[in-house]
Amino acid sequence: MIALIDCNNFYASCERVFNPSLEGKPIAVLSNNDGCVIARSNETKALGVPMGAPAFEYKKIFEKNDIKVFSSNYALYGDISQRVMNVLSRYSPDVEVYSIDEAFVQFVGYENYNLPQYAAQIKQQVKKLTGIPISIGIARTKALAKVANKIAKKYAERTKGVYVIDTEEKQQKALKWTKIEDVWGIGRQFTKRLHKINITTAYKFTQLPNEYVRKEYSVVGLRLKKELEGFPTLQLEEVKNKKAIATTRSQKKDVNDYSILKERISTYAISCAEKLRRQKSAANLVYVFVRTNPFKPDAPQYRNSIAVTLPFPSNSALTISQHAIKGLKNIYRNQYSYKKIGVIVMGIVPEKSIQLNLFNNEDPRHKLLMSVIDKINTREGTTKIRIASQDLGRKWKMRQERLSPFYTTKWEDIIQVV
Repeated sequence: MIALIDCNNFYASCERVFNPSLEGKPIAVLSNNDGCVIARSNETKALGVPMGAPAFEYKKIFEKNDIKVFSSNYALYGDISQRVMNVLSRYSPDVEVYSIDEAFVQFVGYENYNLPQYAAQIKQQVKKLTGIPISIGIARTKALAKVANKIAKKYAERTKGVYVIDTEEKQQKALKWTKIEDVWGIGRQFTKRLHKINITTAYKFTQLPNEYVRKEYSVVGLRLKKELEGFPTLQLEEVKNKKAIATTRSQKKDVNDYSILKERISTYAISCAEKLRRQKSAANLVYVFVRTNPFKPDAPQYRNSIAVTLPFPSNSALTISQHAIKGLKNIYRNQYSYKKIGVIVMGIVPEKSIQLNLFNNEDPRHKLLMSVIDKINTREGTTKIRIASQDLGRKWKMRQERLSPFYTTKWEDIIQVV
């Protein structure tokens, strides 16, 4: 059996963990630069605030309904997510972290366990040790576990946040209840095509002939059909390194000065290099892009990008920054002002699998230097040591006017009990 464990209204719940006065109050969490709503408590949903609502348009509604609005505190959310996953790993060795607030947990050899009771115990312990409420759906496959989780969450009072699909009767009832557009893996276009042939529920989808599904919706559609029928086709996945790593930003003001753009591109390239080293990888390609402000139609518009091939795979901040700046130099045009710029590293390979070149390789001193910089920055702060191409006096900050304290990641923000 497989469980899908989902943290309820995760970002909002994280804000409540260290501020109990928020219990029962409507909460909204905003995206980067306080742009739009990316998370809502149930109370906020009931007030009609949609996901993605622009913060400036809903300011009066926030004030009128006393909605507590927070800037996204990713350091806090990421740390609490890790704590939740650590608790889950106590109950099964097979845990696939699916997202910051979701995980699949496989129960192999648990045939003699009372799974509803076991799941209730997991739910209780996660709440006790982290303060985060969760919902648990259990079934024979990932797709069915997703359906079970929706039921657990939708009918929380009846299910107590736990629902197990363990009989054919429960399975058919759940599939008939589930709209086709709510099935995991069914996108908008897929839904439209199914609606045209009057397939409106997950159950109706499972009644289609296998050959028809394979022909019309490919092998992916057939696998999903098998999953909904209770035949596992999607196994738990191990955590994999990213195939591309990006650092991109929208600037506070449109920028025309090349020296400022150069410093920003260098900083973003160095950030990508740090992420590469963290996952013990190296990149073969550096992609740089620039774009003017599309929301200023009266201003001259320009966008361009360039892919710069590195002479050897690298995760050195010096090497990646140097080639990113070369790329910027090729696409920069001084008659434009730029709003969004970024660096993406691609062609990622494991650090241990780098193919050496007879004539051109990374300076071996770079590896030791990067190791020392990473250790010092980890211990003292992420910007204690910088490369000369960076502005030593500048710190890029998102607009976070409603940011809560970093309760678990900064000493000065840890709650004091007097």
